[in-house]
Amino acid sequence: MNNLKNIFNTTGSPLAIAVTSGKGGVGKTSVSVNLAAALRKLKRSVMLLDADLGLANVDVLLGLKPRYNLTHVIKGECALDDVIIEGPERMLIVPAGSGIHEMADLGTLEQAGLINAFNELKSQIDILIIDTAAGINRSVLNFCQAAGEVLVVLSNDPASLTDSYGLIKVLASRHGVKRFHVVTNRDENSADGFLLYQRLVDATDRFLNIEINYLGSIPQDKYMHQSHRRQRLLSQAYPQCPAVHAFDELARRVSRWRAPTAPRGGMEFFFERLVSQTTAA
Repeated sequence: MNNLKNIFNTTGSPLAIAVTSGKGGVGKTSVSVNLAAALRKLKRSVMLLDADLGLANVDVLLGLKPRYNLTHVIKGECALDDVIIEGPERMLIVPAGSGIHEMADLGTLEQAGLINAFNELKSQIDILIIDTAAGINRSVLNFCQAAGEVLVVLSNDPASLTDSYGLIKVLASRHGVKRFHVVTNRDENSADGFLLYQRLVDATDRFLNIEINYLGSIPQDKYMHQSHRRQRLLSQAYPQCPAVHAFDELARRVSRWRAPTAPRGGMEFFFERLVSQTTAA
C-alpha cells in the first residue's frame, strides 16, 4: 500500500456510499465500478469495496487476479492493507471472495469488525463506494446503515421496482435510513428513467416518510456488454460511448456531496452502535 499513498491528497472521514438494489441483474456492480472510475477522472481518491460477500465479482468484471481477498482478512491470514489492489484509473479495490459460503453467512459482529477495519483508512480516501449484494439480507442492511449515502440502482423491471421499494421500506422503518438516491439503469431514454423513478416515489410518498433523490439515467448501451466481455473498464475501452457520458454526469453530481459529520452514516460510529445493539439483544 505504501506505493499507492501518493494518490491520496485529502484528510478527514471519507464519504461512504452504499450502492445497492432490491434484486440482482440490474447492473449494480457495473454502476459501482463505472461511478468509481468517473470519480477518479475528477481527481477524487476512490476506494471500491466489493461487499457482495460470497458472490463477489468486481475483480472478474475488470479482469483482475488479486492474491488475497476479504476471506483471508476474516480468517486472520493477512491484514486489510494486504488485500487492497490498484485497479483501472488508479482506483483502489477491496476484493471479496466468490462462491465462499462462510463469507455469505458472516455473523453480525464479524461484519461489524470488517466495517470497522476501514476506520484506519479514513484519512486516506475521499470516497468509499460499497458495492453491496442485492436484496435485504443482513449484510446488505448493515452496509447500507453504515454508509453515509445509499444509492439504489433501479431497472425497468416490475420486480426491480417492487423489490427496491421493499429494501427501502426495511432500511427506513427498521434501520433509520431516511435519505436515498436513485439511479435508473439500462434506460431506452432519459424520460423513461425519470418515469420509473417517479413510480417509486409515488409508492414511497404514500407509505414512507423519507427523501428520495433522482441522480440520473444510464442508457442502454451495447458497449457496456462488450466491455464486460473484454473485462475492461468501459471508459477505457469505449471512452465516447453514451454510457460513459452518463457516468461522468453522475460522478459530477456525487462529487458535490460531503462526508457526514453526524453519527448517522459515519463509518466510525457504526461499530460501536452495532456492538451495543447486539449486546443488548
